Amino acid sequence: MQLSVLTVLFSDQPLADVAKYLASKGVQALEIGTGGFPGDAHCKPAELLADSAKLAEFKKIFEDNGLSIAALSVHGNAVHPDAAVAKKAEDEFNTTLKLAEKLGVTRVVTFSGCPGDHAGAKYPNWVTCPWPEDFLAVLDYQWNECLIPYWQKASARAAEHGVDKIALEMHPGFCVYNPETTLRLRQAAGSNIGANVDPSHLFWQGIDPVAAILKLGKAIHYFHAKDTYVDPYNTAVNGVLDTKHYAQEMERSWLFRTVGYGHDTAVWRDIFSALRKVGYDGPISIEHEDGLMSQKEGLEKAIELLKQTIIFEGRGEIFWA
Repeated sequence: MQLSVLTVLFSDQPLADVAKYLASKGVQALEIGTGGFPGDAHCKPAELLADSAKLAEFKKIFEDNGLSIAALSVHGNAVHPDAAVAKKAEDEFNTTLKLAEKLGVTRVVTFSGCPGDHAGAKYPNWVTCPWPEDFLAVLDYQWNECLIPYWQKASARAAEHGVDKIALEMHPGFCVYNPETTLRLRQAAGSNIGANVDPSHLFWQGIDPVAAILKLGKAIHYFHAKDTYVDPYNTAVNGVLDTKHYAQEMERSWLFRTVGYGHDTAVWRDIFSALRKVGYDGPISIEHEDGLMSQKEGLEKAIELLKQTIIFEGRGEIFWA
């Protein structure tokens, strides 16, 4: 496994400076935003594709600092009911695929997206229960008329550009948010569809990341290292579904935290051991979203904990058996 960082938290700094700093901290790879929610502060795909000199300069930043590219991230909603929003997300995804091919990157991280509840909808509609029966009709429309057809085509396009790992972040609010929905879409759209396992989105849903990892197995294409603290009192009162702003830290049922501040080191050791069991030896990419810490302190604490818990080397011989 390799220690990586999603560089979005450094969007106000030049990529060359970010790469030098992170390499000095022992980071081995960088995850780069190419559009969508992560933005494109460090990478303008259309510009790089149009200018070979800029592309070479971009590559050299990684070479000079002994870093690799863990993934290109273009989280968007390409099945959004607003045609303009959907087109922008799809265009950014397609351009990212072309850039990935140029860079020799085979992993792209994104969201599954979430459609509306009918063809004339204005906003996405995330269904969380089967009754009243209207919701089942919505799910049937979303999956069979929108999601599966889109990702069947997108999966084929990705394969044409050598991208064999479309890592869908299992994120509530989108149709793929847990192992079951990931495997359903993978079954329908192809094996290059897989999971970006981010325990922070699993913890608050009540999902055990180790159990999820063992269930997903070879369908794991990527891993985001982010933690969640589940407040026992607020959750006991209001449950885990929480629409309050993340800044309302005293009132929320859960908060995103730096690795180790939601769950202890033993939990993270179990997670990485489970990844090794199922054969995942790819990047472990820190996504820093902790409102109780500065980005520097939060990131550096995560780096230090992950250095202690990630399994970096290959398996040893079982000489004792």
